[in-house]
Amino acid sequence: MAGTGGRRGAELDPMDATLDALLPAITTWLPDQRWFAAKDRTIAAVRLVGHQDVTPADAVPAVAHAVIAVSFTDDGPEDRFQLLLGSRPDLPGDLEHAVIGRAGDRVVYDGLADGEISRLLLSLIVSDTTVGSLRFVPEPATEAPIVGPGRPLLSEQSNSSVIYGERAIMKLFRRATPGLNPDLELHRALGRERSGEVAPLLGAIEGELAGDDGPQPMTVAMLQSYAANSADGWSMALTSVRDLLAEGDLRPDEVGGDFAGEAHRLGRTIASVHIELARALGTERLGADGVAAVADWMLERLDRASASAPAVAEQRDAIARVLRGVTAADGLDVQRVHGDLHLGQTLRTPRGWLAIDFEGEPSRPLDDRVRPDSPLRDVAAMLRSFDYAAFHQLAEWETGAEAPAYLQRRAQEWADRNRSAFCDGYAEIAGTDPRDQMAVLRAYELDKAVYEVLYETRNRPNWLAIPLRSMTRLVSAPDGPAGA
Repeated sequence: MAGTGGRRGAELDPMDATLDALLPAITTWLPDQRWFAAKDRTIAAVRLVGHQDVTPADAVPAVAHAVIAVSFTDDGPEDRFQLLLGSRPDLPGDLEHAVIGRAGDRVVYDGLADGEISRLLLSLIVSDTTVGSLRFVPEPATEAPIVGPGRPLLSEQSNSSVIYGERAIMKLFRRATPGLNPDLELHRALGRERSGEVAPLLGAIEGELAGDDGPQPMTVAMLQSYAANSADGWSMALTSVRDLLAEGDLRPDEVGGDFAGEAHRLGRTIASVHIELARALGTERLGADGVAAVADWMLERLDRASASAPAVAEQRDAIARVLRGVTAADGLDVQRVHGDLHLGQTLRTPRGWLAIDFEGEPSRPLDDRVRPDSPLRDVAAMLRSFDYAAFHQLAEWETGAEAPAYLQRRAQEWADRNRSAFCDGYAEIAGTDPRDQMAVLRAYELDKAVYEVLYETRNRPNWLAIPLRSMTRLVSAPDGPAGA
């Protein structure tokens, strides 16, 4: 429930010198964190960009929010990350895994691991409190639960979350970027539409990021209802594929774990999200010049991938021909979309499917992530995710060996069935079938596959065969509906 608000923190002494002394320890600690997005780069230096005490420095525990800038030996762009730091004179044993280093007579650690700190953050949001440059903001007309300490969610990577008693979840955005985070922005927009396709937003933590033109607004964290008793779409799909591959002679629709019904329902959910976002934030019709700009963006991404991934470079011209297919559209309707949709960004609850994590691709600049795009980008991304689920188990086959052809055929059957079911469900709600614009859909899907080839080349070579297989199929497939 929103409070009348209050201000704290004006009397707090800065601790920049203390944090500066901690930077060598942070430099050592960073590469081991799941959310650190530059594990393939060597850190050259870490510097403090800014910080805000949340509690007095002598509190137990003391809490501070910090933004650090990380530069690298490859002379590429630096990254900025958010840290929530806790400190105590003596550390309980259950927090030893979170230690960063020592600063004076205190042990400094990752504050999200501390239940006392996560409980404090929740109470500050509920009471609508401002602490220096940090604003703890409850969402209007909502009531966040006051429950026990938060439990860290260990499975996330690009961000960090804590769960409050199976009733609420707070996500700290690890990348520090100026502006309103799309995840918070789009959840607020969908909340205005009373969407049933996302978990209700309960509040946020907002701050400032130092810039050349002075402080700029920044999203620190967001709080929303927790989807209890849910399963993520990726795990459910993998179970379905495993059941199919374990059967010797059954078709996908004959296996007990057939996923097509869920894929159909998921298509309806994503179409509903697109309709609600269009209603809340508007749409735009791109003419020939605008559509050409979309194709140019895809071709620029292709050239960047070609420079680093030989498998892309070898088919560059053939890929480019398919990407230019986006111009086959007689204009293109664009709007705000999810931007990084895949099965892992969905949750199946007892009531239906939810879409989560509207941040977009975290590695892309904010301007790119908030640019209106065709809903077909999200559709294509989900089609790619069905391919990944189908062939994931086969990608883990014996080193140097290829999975048997009959298993590859069965995996493709699963992918085809579920891709079709998703599009069928989407068409029921959207009123138009994505496959009616096959050249455009194929261009968006191939654009995504090119990105995947580059990513897997750099990070997961064992999985490279998945997008390579799809890339070859998309380059050679006809523009008719059979390719969906």
